[in-house]
Amino acid sequence: MAKKTKKNPFAKSAKKERLKDFETRREKSSTKDKIAELEKELSTTKYNKRTQGSIGLLKAKIAMLREKETKRKGGGKKAEGYSVRKTGDGTVIIVGFPSVGKSTLLNNLTNAESEVAHYAFTTLSVIPGLLEHKYAKIQILDVPGIVEGAAAGTGRGREVLSCAMSAEMVMMVVDVFYPEHLKILKKEVYDTNIRLNQEKPDVRIIRTAKGGINIGATVKLTKISNVTIARVLREFKIVNADIVIRSDIDVDQLIDCIEKNKKYIPGIIVLNKVDLCSKYELDKVKKLIKPDLCISAETGYNLDKLKDIIFDRMNFMRVYCKEVGKKADLEEPLIIFRNATLNDMCLKLHKDFAEKFRFARVWGKSAKFDGQMLRKLGHVLKDGDIVELHIS
Repeated sequence: MAKKTKKNPFAKSAKKERLKDFETRREKSSTKDKIAELEKELSTTKYNKRTQGSIGLLKAKIAMLREKETKRKGGGKKAEGYSVRKTGDGTVIIVGFPSVGKSTLLNNLTNAESEVAHYAFTTLSVIPGLLEHKYAKIQILDVPGIVEGAAAGTGRGREVLSCAMSAEMVMMVVDVFYPEHLKILKKEVYDTNIRLNQEKPDVRIIRTAKGGINIGATVKLTKISNVTIARVLREFKIVNADIVIRSDIDVDQLIDCIEKNKKYIPGIIVLNKVDLCSKYELDKVKKLIKPDLCISAETGYNLDKLKDIIFDRMNFMRVYCKEVGKKADLEEPLIIFRNATLNDMCLKLHKDFAEKFRFARVWGKSAKFDGQMLRKLGHVLKDGDIVELHIS
């Protein structure tokens, strides 16, 4: 009689794991292929009123697939050294291709000591520096150079660009000899869910139990139709909702409002190494990419102007503190963001001030009269205000 073979109890489990791994790889490949296919169709579709709905639907499908891909990759660990504690009044991240002069720029703007060498990929971690300008303390971050495909993870680009989500400004540095890099940088930053120099659209989407999609607009919509809005919403599995639109949005902005994961911050374009090219070449590049400023990080050319631009675009305002019974300190202002409230000011001064707040007296543009007593923490301050806080 033949001896019965003993079955391996782990064989079935191993087979299941192999099948699961195969399905995961196939799904990953399938998602990428679908995105590529839809993007190709999108690039070949001419925009007009007749194709507006189809283009909107294509963009919605691409957004859904990208979101699915991001969630699938969400379990990966964040690269070491890419998490930086925020300090100062605001944070600026320097973004650019390798060897565009980011480290030299950081060192000459701040007190940082970022390694500098004449070859690519010198910076392998985030290097913070502190720029002190007009009484503001601005944290500047030098991150590793990014390349095309960074937002999708190429060259650890996802970890690099994730730093920008906690910043208040993105500074894109472009080598004067490679102006074509700017278009790639803008796309990578955009694909990381950052919207530079854009106002957040005023759109409210309130899901309801029934009733279909009801759209109410307080402005004339010139870039998107109600039909397209409804089709895009349904693609995102929103079939019953009240939509209130107070901005003249396009389909991309509608998708942004649905996804609710975008950050709206200022951005500046800096053209570096202008000391190495001729005036003729520089004029051609300036006309092509329209930078906010041309600099030489190496020689220091225009760095003082760059500091001014950073300060102005950060949307800072100055508020002066006054102690009870004393004159206001007009020498050193408190730096806070525009449209900040008394609550924001309290939290910046001390974490307990907001809880112990009794009232404030305010002199300046936000007050109806000098020394106005204000008891609400929601009062919005204005640049140049003098504030006397009364804490219990």
